[in-house]
Amino acid sequence: MDHLLALPNLPPHTQLIDGSLVCVSPQRRFHGTMIDLLVCGLRTTLPPAFKASRQMTVVLDRHNGHEPDVSVVRASAVTGPDQMSYRAEDVVLVVEVVTPESAARDHGTKPRKYAAAGIENFWRVEESGTSGRPVVHVYELDPVTKSYVHAGMHRDRVKLDRPYPRCSPRAAPFPARPRSTPRDHLGGPWPPLRSDARKTRSYRASCPRVAAP
Repeated sequence: MDHLLALPNLPPHTQLIDGSLVCVSPQRRFHGTMIDLLVCGLRTTLPPAFKASRQMTVVLDRHNGHEPDVSVVRASAVTGPDQMSYRAEDVVLVVEVVTPESAARDHGTKPRKYAAAGIENFWRVEESGTSGRPVVHVYELDPVTKSYVHAGMHRDRVKLDRPYPRCSPRAAPFPARPRSTPRDHLGGPWPPLRSDARKTRSYRASCPRVAAP
């Protein structure tokens, strides 16, 4: 699989699905924001035995190398910065953020392939049609049927004990602060900035430092 991923001029995020190369469309803001939030949240709650990655190829079989938006793997499966893929048996969670272009694959082809490969946990993130906020559908693998069973639906924050205890990444953007209208020179000074500085420090503290995975 790695030799395929290393082909020159291969478009970014190309996937191998049923033996065919599938190229993805340009990313929407919702898609990128959700990946950032989930990866950041997972990395702040992960025990040392696991690692979280974004958009890394997972080799399911010789005809399928899918690229989930987020994956959690066993730390022992991480070999170094030049690594290009993970084996399905080392993956404990895959997450797909649905876009209009990927909806058919994220609802049908991909979960079936992930389940057949034995990946125990699958999350599908969708944008609510009414509020525009994200909804996370959680699925767990039934070992008898080798298919996923819907285990719950979460908004704002996922709170689970799978794939590891106290797995609770935030799944919604931080609420927007009310926009302050600056007062003119007759009405008084600008609003104080101290509270904003505290929020900035708190947000930075909640995200992991940039380091080698």
